[in-house]
Amino acid sequence: MSWILKNYEKASVGTAVLLAAGLAYTGWSKLVSVESDFGSKPAGSKPEQRDPSVKSADLVAKATSSFQLKREWKKAKDERRPVDLFTGVALFVNKNDQEKPVDLIEGAPVHEGIPNSWWLEYSIDPGFGDSPLRDADEDGFSNKDEYTAKTDPSNGKDFPALITKLTFIGDESVQWLLRPGFESAGGSFTFTFGVGKERNKVGAANPVPPGGIFFEKGAAMGRFKLLGSEKRKVMNEATQAEEEVTFVKIEDQKPNKKGMVYEIPASFRAAEQRRLARFDRTAVLSLEALGLAGQEFRVEENTSFALPLGDGKKPYMMKEVAPERIVIEFTGEDGKVQTHEIIKGATGPAAP
Repeated sequence: MSWILKNYEKASVGTAVLLAAGLAYTGWSKLVSVESDFGSKPAGSKPEQRDPSVKSADLVAKATSSFQLKREWKKAKDERRPVDLFTGVALFVNKNDQEKPVDLIEGAPVHEGIPNSWWLEYSIDPGFGDSPLRDADEDGFSNKDEYTAKTDPSNGKDFPALITKLTFIGDESVQWLLRPGFESAGGSFTFTFGVGKERNKVGAANPVPPGGIFFEKGAAMGRFKLLGSEKRKVMNEATQAEEEVTFVKIEDQKPNKKGMVYEIPASFRAAEQRRLARFDRTAVLSLEALGLAGQEFRVEENTSFALPLGDGKKPYMMKEVAPERIVIEFTGEDGKVQTHEIIKGATGPAAP
C-alpha cells in the first residue's frame, strides 16, 4: 500500500493549502497590475501620441448644437421655371405627340382659361385631363373655382365665398290664417287664428283694443298687435258693385317678422281664405364644401345665418323663401351688399 493511501487525509489538506496560496498570489498580482495599468502614461515620441483625449471630441458638441438651428429648403428657379427640390423641372408631353414636350412657360395654356403659370405657382399638377375640376386641397372647391376666385388651391383654409356652394334642397312651410271678426266699441275686434289643426280665439267678451297684443296662449301667443282699422270702398267682383269694407291693420311680433304689417278685411268670406292665408317658411339647405356635403340644416326667412352654420359671424340674410327659390342677401368684406337667388335643387351662384 502506497504512502498516499496510508496518509490520504494529510495529502488532501496539503493540496488545499497549496491551492489557496496560489489563488492569493494571483489576486495580489492583479491588484498591483490595475494600479500599474491606470497609473501608466501613453508612450510615444510625438506629443499627439501621448495625448489620452479622444480625437475631435469637440465636434460632438458642435454637431449637437447645429440640430437647434432652423433649416429651410427654398425652391430655386431656373430662369423663370420653379425647380422642384428633388425631381428638377417638371416636364410634360403631348399625348397626341409624345415626341414633343410641353413647355409650361412659353407654350400655350394646357387647360383653357387657366394660364400655365398658375399651375406652376401653386405646384398643382396640370397633367390630368380633368385637372381644372380636381380639388387639390380638398376644401370642396375645384381648381377652376379657386382660380376664378383668386384663392389658394393648395390651402384648405383659403377658399371662395361659401355661398357659391350652398344648395337649396327645399322649404318647410307652415300655413296660417288670421281672421278679424266684427268691430266692437272703440275700434276693438275679435280674432280667430288657425295653423294646421290648432286654433286660437279672442271672443266678443274681451275684444282686442287698438294697440293691444294678442293671443294669450297657443301657437300664436303674443304674436300680433292691433294697430287700428279703416273703411274703404272696394269693388265686389261677384255683384260688380262697390261696397264699404273695414280693413284691419295688424303688426306681426314674431322675431323674424317683427314690423311686418298686414291689412286684412274684417269678417271676410270663406271663399277668400285661400287668398288671405300666409306662410311661415323655412329653407332646408346643405353646404357642399368643407366636408359638410349632404348635411342638412334649416334657416327661417328673414333670419341672419353663418356659413358654416356654427361660425360666429352671420353675414348672410335669408330675405325670401319660396317653394321654388330662395333669395339671400350677403354683405361682402368690401361692405357692398350682394343679392343672390338660388333655385330649388341648385347650388349657389357662380364664384365672383
